[in-house]
Amino acid sequence: MNSPGSLLPTAAIAVFAYMTAVFVLAQALRNNGIVDAAWGPGFIFLTAALWSRTGALDPVQTIMTAAVVLWGLRLAVHIALRNRGRPEDFRYAAMRKRWGRAAGIKAFFFVFMLQGLIMLVVSLPITVVFAAPARPLGALDVVGAALFLAGFLFETVGDAQLNLHRHDPANKGRLMTSGLWSVTRHPNYFGEALLWWAIGLIALGSANGAAGLAGPALMTFLLVFVSGVPPLEKKYAGRPDWEAYKARTPKFVPWFPNKGVT
Repeated sequence: MNSPGSLLPTAAIAVFAYMTAVFVLAQALRNNGIVDAAWGPGFIFLTAALWSRTGALDPVQTIMTAAVVLWGLRLAVHIALRNRGRPEDFRYAAMRKRWGRAAGIKAFFFVFMLQGLIMLVVSLPITVVFAAPARPLGALDVVGAALFLAGFLFETVGDAQLNLHRHDPANKGRLMTSGLWSVTRHPNYFGEALLWWAIGLIALGSANGAAGLAGPALMTFLLVFVSGVPPLEKKYAGRPDWEAYKARTPKFVPWFPNKGVT
């Protein structure tokens, strides 16, 4: 195997089967929001499918697999705990109401298959690494692994800080502006983008590795311009405390807060 295309059919079939199974479960539970918790494990399932085709793990594939499993399990647990006991997320509930009798078929294509397609593109660095000939670890792999851990910790700590803030009754109605949230307005999304660029960097050391950069590029675009940052920025726009926080705190890439703005 020497091109990402050689394993793309395997990846596509795995994603289709996985997202179809999640769709069936969601319809049984009448909760399309479970697709969010299923996002991380979907990459683990895809990686396992690719590994089943190669039959062995070289050092680079081992690092890639460990990164995907660590990220996927952490994200799944985080979202599952966050949504535990809650009704269907308002976004999916609104879609269900808007689509009416066609909600099932539309959810299949516009929620589950659409996310499956995104998963297929984002996972390209994983596909690249498994499709490439075995190789020893190189400098890009070491740097990539270090950056992955940095992004993973940034995202994990940011989520943990926000969770503690939300569960403190004294903070009801107050914005989270301390800790990592003082150096970027979206530390969890920045950490997510960083760890995917790190995964892309690991893939870059393999044959046809540049193709894998489409994955982190798409993830970053979605986080910054579509489904990550924009809805939250819009939600709080106009609040005096938000506007003050916005004026002194970088939007995405962490930096020192502007001390001259109060």
